[in-house]
Amino acid sequence: MNFETISVIGLGYIGLPTAAVFASRKKKVIGVDVNAKAVDTINRGEIHIVEPDLDIVVRAAVTDGYLSATTQPQPADAFLIAVPTPFKEGHEPDLAYIESASKAIAPVLKKGNLVVLESTSPVGATEQMAQWLAEARPDLKFPQTHGEDSDIRIAHCPERVLPGHVLRELVSNDRVIGGMTPKCSEAASRLYEIFVQGECIVTNARTAEMCKLTENSFRDTNIAFANELSIICDKLGINVWELIRLANRHPRVNILQPGPGVGGHCIAVDPWFIVSTTPEEARLIRTAREVNDSKPYWVLDKVKIAITEHLEANPSKTIKDVIIACLGLAFKPDIDDLRESPAVEICRELVNNHGGPVLAVEPNVKELPPKLAEIFTLSDTEAALTQADIVILLVDHKEFKAIPRNRISGIAVIDTRGVWTS
Repeated sequence: MNFETISVIGLGYIGLPTAAVFASRKKKVIGVDVNAKAVDTINRGEIHIVEPDLDIVVRAAVTDGYLSATTQPQPADAFLIAVPTPFKEGHEPDLAYIESASKAIAPVLKKGNLVVLESTSPVGATEQMAQWLAEARPDLKFPQTHGEDSDIRIAHCPERVLPGHVLRELVSNDRVIGGMTPKCSEAASRLYEIFVQGECIVTNARTAEMCKLTENSFRDTNIAFANELSIICDKLGINVWELIRLANRHPRVNILQPGPGVGGHCIAVDPWFIVSTTPEEARLIRTAREVNDSKPYWVLDKVKIAITEHLEANPSKTIKDVIIACLGLAFKPDIDDLRESPAVEICRELVNNHGGPVLAVEPNVKELPPKLAEIFTLSDTEAALTQADIVILLVDHKEFKAIPRNRISGIAVIDTRGVWTS
């Protein structure tokens, strides 16, 4: 099978870089997204997300005619589904986007096609996707009923990239490829070998799904240890940043850095997929999630204490006069991604409950998503520091690291990232 035309469904933080990398290898790539504004932006050779060097690659791919975007799927040799997989009430996985993408590509599928689910998913999602495709196209044979004799090859291949380094890691990182049959795995491996310089490691679909969930649950558990440690140290009057530096001098200890919680679409979500599937067995994974999910409320309690202390020192003020600045909204440094961000949650809670002005500062975002724009507006760093009585450092962006300590003298500071207090 030759993969001359590749379709990527979902042009977000993973889909667009993946489409661009395939196009840079002179493959015809058709990107599909329900967001017409994003489609128009890409077709102009521009990008709608923040990722270093991605704009250069997309501009070249569009200019050279290898990359185009549309809102409606078109025939291709391979289809990669890279759509969101959030969870519903009670942390139950929501596969609605995968279902919608499956039904959208089904009419244009033809014998010999490969469909790869890249979206991080609960175990069994790839099989469910295959079922949706089979129901929509009873004229085609699928792996779950015809095995190696299927007309359509289906596999799961989760991304494993770091925001801010996506283009490099897409190419250099190993890929775990899980086909529903050996021939499905073989086809998917040949597809990714077009650009992947790391190793393409073959397994089955369920193991590939579980592998991504395991990787992020491992990281979540380690972050939970650091976050819990920071709470313990605060109660005992110990500088957690110094403590971690000292403990990490042990040759077999590597404690991560605490923060205001855990965000992003992966670490903050994926462990719940394991918990939802095996609730009785996933006790440690559940506890780690609960520790990290509760950290923003611990930060909010620290803010309440700071407000009380400020009012006691300034008896002429009321709570409506206390100005709070939240530095950072993204879920990690130097990116624009606000998904599942604990910083956003903290800022939202303050806007809703503080009673006084709350200044939100996010230098990597020019325009807030509509739902957040209804709640608060963006301020610039200098204006926030000039006006604020209390500053909460929520994300260690490089712009915030560059703020000299004398600039925040006289301001009550809650440093959740150890930039000024380590």
